[in-house]
Amino acid sequence: MTEKTLHLAVALDGLGWHPAAWRLSHADATAPLTARYWNALAGEAEHGALDLLTIEDSLDLQSSRPDGPDDRVDEVRGRLDAVQIAARIAPLTRHIGLVPTTSTTHTEPFHVSTAVATLDHVSGGRAGWRPRVSARRAEAGHFGRREIPALDLARLDEPEAVQTVGDLFAEAGDAVEVVRRLWDSWQDDAAIRDVPTGRFVDRERLHYIDFDGRWFSVKGPSIVPRSPQGQPVVAALAHSSLPYAFAARHADVVFVTPTDVGHAAAIVAEVRAAEETNGRAGPPLRVLADLVVLLDETPTLARDRRTRLDALHGDEFTSDAAIFAGTPGQLADLLAEWHRAGVDGFRLRPAVLPDDLTATTRALVPALRDRGLFRAGYPGGMLRDLLGLPRPASRYAVAATA
Repeated sequence: MTEKTLHLAVALDGLGWHPAAWRLSHADATAPLTARYWNALAGEAEHGALDLLTIEDSLDLQSSRPDGPDDRVDEVRGRLDAVQIAARIAPLTRHIGLVPTTSTTHTEPFHVSTAVATLDHVSGGRAGWRPRVSARRAEAGHFGRREIPALDLARLDEPEAVQTVGDLFAEAGDAVEVVRRLWDSWQDDAAIRDVPTGRFVDRERLHYIDFDGRWFSVKGPSIVPRSPQGQPVVAALAHSSLPYAFAARHADVVFVTPTDVGHAAAIVAEVRAAEETNGRAGPPLRVLADLVVLLDETPTLARDRRTRLDALHGDEFTSDAAIFAGTPGQLADLLAEWHRAGVDGFRLRPAVLPDDLTATTRALVPALRDRGLFRAGYPGGMLRDLLGLPRPASRYAVAATA
């Protein structure tokens, strides 16, 4: 047995992460527009006792181009709102964490704070949130309130691009700070509900957050009482030093994208250095490595399926995360190796849904348990408990007693 079991999550996106997934999926092409489909995916993920699921979202249509729509008609286009999907899943699940994605660039933090706090209430303490930066002009064009310069991915080191990306992450940092303050603005015991005295709320335990920054000016308090976790879990996807610093300052979980075991160890070291540089207080980030997975009974079958998907797509599929095609046992061995390199767990991106999710829960999870790497079931508690994160006290309650 290992000293520490790993965390396991799944990233849900449409009919899978491969652009041609809809051509081979056992689900109907219209399934992602139905509640039944998302309920089934969440139920399958919970069947495997996964820690959490994330739901991808964006404010522009899927595209093969870095920015703006393309002319392809052979790939899935269109999606449902991630927060509303999570809210639909919540009453039909009992244990798994639910982490929708929203944009910090075009979404008001007050709206996000109320939506995610509501999700935490209705799920019994299983909510999380993945804030993402919207750096595409196409997304900005849907709102008409700001201009975002076109970014050339090959020239991100030029001063204008550095300034643009830096501003977007600084804005995202302020957005998360506002959201967290709003989550704290009701102390745990602010709602008295005392019928004999007629006092429903103790106004002294509701707090203005009085945030005044470059991008937001928010008075507070929230309209949603403090949620079961106090602070729902915040997760960030990070590929480089700037988002590592963002995660170190603002997140509880960071999703990273190593290419091999050595790279995994190097990323963990960089994340820990970012925590120290940014003066992180509290528990260290939970570092989960992302992998796109195609699983089958034999390595040959898995490779053949990947080849077929690429042929249907018309090109070799590439991703920001490493792509694994093989058997569940081979993947279990790879996860064990990367886990020993220092990552706390993994967020798997199924290439085809529901197929690769089912292979994960029915074959990979047992293989990990056989290796002593994954728990037998849910131990109970909230998402923070699953991740080994303490429930924080409201900053305003702490200040009042200081």
